[in-house]
Amino acid sequence: MKLGIVAGYSPAKMSVPMDLILEGERLGFDSVWTAEAYGSDAVSPAAWILAGTTKIVVGTAIMQIPARTPACAAMTAMTLHGMSGGRFILGLGPSGPQVVEGWHGVAYGKPLARTREYIQIIRQILAREGPTVHEGEHYQLPYTGPGASGLGKPLKSILHGDPSMKIYTASIAPAGVRCSAEVADGVFPVWMNPERFDLFEQPLKDGFAKAGGGKGLDDFEIAPFVTVIPGDDLDKCRMPVKGMLSLYIGGMGARDKNFYNDYAKRLGYEEAAAKIQDLYLDGKKAEAMAAVPDQLVDDVALVGPPDRIRDRLEVWKEAGSMRHVGSLLAATGSPEALRILAEAVL
Repeated sequence: MKLGIVAGYSPAKMSVPMDLILEGERLGFDSVWTAEAYGSDAVSPAAWILAGTTKIVVGTAIMQIPARTPACAAMTAMTLHGMSGGRFILGLGPSGPQVVEGWHGVAYGKPLARTREYIQIIRQILAREGPTVHEGEHYQLPYTGPGASGLGKPLKSILHGDPSMKIYTASIAPAGVRCSAEVADGVFPVWMNPERFDLFEQPLKDGFAKAGGGKGLDDFEIAPFVTVIPGDDLDKCRMPVKGMLSLYIGGMGARDKNFYNDYAKRLGYEEAAAKIQDLYLDGKKAEAMAAVPDQLVDDVALVGPPDRIRDRLEVWKEAGSMRHVGSLLAATGSPEALRILAEAVL
């Protein structure tokens, strides 16, 4: 099992945790991942980090698919991959309807069909076997729809990209995991209980079968985000995780369309997930946070005294040995947390 760092997206004032990233690189961490929501973008910090490091791989987790055309994403990825000597991984995701329609101002539509087309186009651009052409539901190259000039021409990338560049997607729902297994090289399941691979096993098998060519876990990486907060006060360490989980389970989506709420229910917390959502959407955010079970936090995060974290890491390492987890992506601001992970895993 490899280790990575979640750099995430910036708070109100732009910042990149370079000291933490450089410590991770020194300790032997394999990767660091930027993100975007509706503030800082994922690409600019990725370029900044690549310029300030020498070994660590940098990926986007995620670049929002509706924010860029497939060709724009391919151009960006090829550029970063080439400038860094192959240290870039393209992480993509459809985001959610609130952000896609509320922030980017485009239809959410059919996110999985869009993802398939998007990656097909990017891989065609990287391969450079001929001019890029695509006729799909979401994308047409050249474009011939309403408003077209009729002058569009199939083009082949001037820059020679690397067809072997890895592409990951973000997903937690079964259909999304199946799509990732089919068209991508890895998946970010946001959070994960390493003892509940059963939630992913069949969708992965189905996606691999659709991809063909004998594709399987040896060709694919599962890379969950894992919040890591060391400290002697266990309850205090759990609180930031409860805040994050209550936001996602309770408020990251409408009442009848919240992928994270559905995921919490599949993890075995159906009653708690319903309660968290009711409280959060009623404006009772503190009560929603308090309703997050301690056990859910302990399932998906590494919190508390260092020895407690080391004990729980044994479960993660076992999952890694079975390829159920390829990379543990640590969400932390603590150099101590990185050292605990490195000493226990690397």
